[in-house]
This record gives sequence, structure tokens and C-alpha cells, in this order.
Amino acid sequence: MNGLLNILKPPGMTSHDVVTYVRNLLGTKVGHTGTLDPGAAGVLVITLGNATKFTEYLMNHKKKYRAEIKLGYKTDTQDKFGKIISKAEIRDISMNKIEIVLNRYIGEILQKPPQYSAIKYKGKKLYELARKGEYIDIPPRKVTIYSVKLVEYMPPDRLLFDVECSKGTYIRTLCNDIGEDLGCFGYMSFLLRTQVGPFNIFDSITLEELSTFFEQGILAKKIYPVDYAFLSLPKVYLDYSEYESLRKFGSIKLTNYIHNNLVAIYLKNGYFVGLGEFIGNENLKIVKKWHMEEN
Repeated sequence: MNGLLNILKPPGMTSHDVVTYVRNLLGTKVGHTGTLDPGAAGVLVITLGNATKFTEYLMNHKKKYRAEIKLGYKTDTQDKFGKIISKAEIRDISMNKIEIVLNRYIGEILQKPPQYSAIKYKGKKLYELARKGEYIDIPPRKVTIYSVKLVEYMPPDRLLFDVECSKGTYIRTLCNDIGEDLGCFGYMSFLLRTQVGPFNIFDSITLEELSTFFEQGILAKKIYPVDYAFLSLPKVYLDYSEYESLRKFGSIKLTNYIHNNLVAIYLKNGYFVGLGEFIGNENLKIVKKWHMEEN
């Protein structure tokens, strides 16, 4: 069983919990393409079988979220599950002020990861250290906010917004920072991931549906081929002799393509055979193989 599943992760389960559930149900190798907070819900793309080999490339997708900020409070985890460590009076909050603050975050920004995160420091996860009272000064990281739009302001203390961002973006931290910019603190009180690359929430299936489809023998209809995740990449089509040379030597010279970024490689009959990148614009190097028998 090879491919991708678009799972609707429920709140209260970790991403690892979902992986374990799917693995136990299907009895195959399983992974995921980007952690979603335990208290959050939404799209969690699951890799099955040989598709797990492509996880590092699948994690590069843009992601979309709908989030809510509870204004007036700051928590140590930057969400509603943490301990309140600061309070502030909410004053002078207008729609115009909110729009101005939100727009400040569009583009490439430096974001300081939260202490309660799975980032590792000397082999230990930050949240493990934070629970022991050890706080590590992690340097800010570059992330990109492609768009951030106000959905609704519910005076005086709730703000709902949509955001599209790069991998590595912490929405909890974004909520915290927006609250501070508004002058009244804020924490993330709700989070829903609505899209990961081409996978959107309207096409996702619940774990209950997954189990039902499996029992009915129709789950295959819900499994996406691994190359579905790479629809936006430039495509290179090879004849079989070119593919054999690429597979044997690791790279081949192609003069009809000019690309510097990642490309999806296909045989001319439509079979996906892997991912590659051009070195010096002409030499196509294969970076991850997908054998034909895996299709």
C-alpha cells in the first residue's frame, strides 16, 4: 500500500497518535508531512509505504490555517492550554488598527520559536526542558507569511483570521506576536489547518471514515499517488533509455530543459519515476527514486 492520505486530524490527538492509529489499522509503514498541535484540528497528510521516502520533500508545501486569538492574556505556551503569565487591558482596538498590525507580518519575517515546541536542543525537545523550568534562548528563524486576512473581530477580545505560510511557521507564536503588537497580549484559542499544498480540508477523511473504507475494501479510492503532491513542480518526460541512464548513473544531460529547482520526472507513458534537479541547467540529477512497480 503506497501513496498519500488526506486525514482530518481531530483535536486531542497528536500527529504521532494519528500515525500510530493508521499504522495499526493498515499494517504498513506510515509517516506524516508536518506536525499539527495536539489541540488543533485539520489537514494532516499521511504517507503510506514507499511514499514515506518522500517525506522531506512533502514537508516543503505552503500551509493554510484559520486561527483565533483571545486578547488580553499571555500564556507560557502561547495557546489556551498554557498558564497565564501576563494580563493587559484591551483598549483602542479598531478594525483599522487590526488590519495595520496583520499586514506587518506579510512577507519574510523572523520568528522566535516558542519554548513549548518539539525543536531539539542538545538532544532534548524544548517542551521537555520547559516543563522542567529550563528555558533555552533559541535564535529567531526565517519564515514566510504569504497572506494574512482578518475574518472577524468579535469585540472586545476575540479575533479570527486566515493565514497562508511557509513550513516552520508557528501560528501560536504569530498569535502571541499580534497580541503584543495590538498592545494587549493574546494567545491562540483555536486552530484549524485548512490546506497543505494541494490537499484541502474539504477532501480530507476522518479516522472513522478511514476505518470504514478499509473494512469495506474501498480505501484505495481515497489514496493519492505520491506525485499528486508535486503537481505544481515543473515536469520532465524521459524515454525509457534516458530513464535507464539516469537510474544507472544518477544524472543525464538534457538540453531541452532549463530549470534550477526541483522537478518531477516521468516516463513518456505517464509513469512517475522520481524527483530530480538540474545542475548547471543541463545535467538532470535524480534526488529521489520512485520505481515503476511502486505506482
